[in-house]
Amino acid sequence: MTISIIGTGYVGLVTGACLAFKGHRVVCLDIDANKIERLKKGIVPIFEPGLEDLVKSGVESGLLSFTTDKASALDSQVVFLCVGTPAKEDGSADLAYVFQAVDDIAPYLSDQSVVVSKSTVPVGTGEEISKKLKVKREKLIFVASNPEFLREGKAVDDFLNPDRIVIGADESDTFTILKEVYKDFSCPILETSIKSAEMIKYAANAFLATKISFINEIANICEGVGADVQAVSKGMGLDSRIGQAFLNAGIGYGGSCFPKDVRALDQIAGMNGYDFKLLKAVIDVNADQRWRFYKKIVKELTTPSTSPLAGGDAEVDSPPFQGGVRGGCSCLKDKRIAILGLAFKAGTDDIRESIGIDYARRLIKDGVDVVVHDTYALGNARAQLSGVEFAESIANAVKGSDAVIITTDAQEYKSTDWKELGELMCQKVIFDGRNVLVVNNLESLGFKYIRVGG
Repeated sequence: MTISIIGTGYVGLVTGACLAFKGHRVVCLDIDANKIERLKKGIVPIFEPGLEDLVKSGVESGLLSFTTDKASALDSQVVFLCVGTPAKEDGSADLAYVFQAVDDIAPYLSDQSVVVSKSTVPVGTGEEISKKLKVKREKLIFVASNPEFLREGKAVDDFLNPDRIVIGADESDTFTILKEVYKDFSCPILETSIKSAEMIKYAANAFLATKISFINEIANICEGVGADVQAVSKGMGLDSRIGQAFLNAGIGYGGSCFPKDVRALDQIAGMNGYDFKLLKAVIDVNADQRWRFYKKIVKELTTPSTSPLAGGDAEVDSPPFQGGVRGGCSCLKDKRIAILGLAFKAGTDDIRESIGIDYARRLIKDGVDVVVHDTYALGNARAQLSGVEFAESIANAVKGSDAVIITTDAQEYKSTDWKELGELMCQKVIFDGRNVLVVNNLESLGFKYIRVGG
């Protein structure tokens, strides 16, 4: 089939490259001429394992092309909308890019095209898209929802080997056409209404975020009673009704999806007269979790007489990560602290809602000499973060440090030789916000090791 992709961001590029890999002829449309020229040369603007190879092979085979020309891009039977839906200040999804894309492509669509939303959009957006197209087109244009379930760092594998494919449509012909797109995929295909498909994406992400906040609450209780959250989460996850995925205690979720989608679903509930109390708690727990761990850092690195925690939590100001960086704690002044992990998670260069970035900014306010490392995200971080030292290697990051803070579960942090790294540090103190070094037996190497839930 000939397929058009509107938008060459994360979702659009992965979708286009993978569908071309499956043998479809794919044309990707974007208004960014510079990006399009680079993509034509096989230069991918984001890091995602396997994506660059797919783009290069797709371009070389002639099955994948890139353009800024709407007329040439939209002579397709299926058009995927893959544009951003950023959060507004109130947490609701901003659909301006979606509706602008619909307006832009409407004059060029082929008769009886299927316009498919892959963007995460509020329930009812498909109806609005359909109304807009009916105003602008006399001939019938079909609308569908086909939400993506891609994990950054594993997106190519997730697309090519999905657990399920969800297709929301109102006409049997639309299901037939989209099932043809996915004919070489062996997973279950769920046919449902457009509204249900739109809701499935929000519900799935909200549930995964709930699992994360739940295990983090359990971790906090474990610290009080002397249990080990690693053992607890394993014991829970072995239950087939629960499963191990997303039961890794840590300092909370970040990124471009969970924070945005959870807040958006809460807004959707409110707009329909329902108070989603559980989801509000998930949001609050996630915000509190990173602050709770930061307090551990302050407490460990300061003496009782100078620590802001000396008199109890009541003396601590409000969390620094709600509404931006706040305050400043002079008790940390002039210490050198290394942060390992600037992306919101391992295996990506995405720094949106990054806890490592938040920690760096707060530590700078506290007068700390901050050095940061990330295998893939240093380039993006340089554009967002000032007043820190950027280290190209783990060794350079930890050299001369009073402490190391780990904020992603990157494999390189687990597999590195901490005995050698410890000899470079002024103080052998590690704050492991992802429990990635639990199995490394750091205490036997003379480290003070502080983690989550144990």
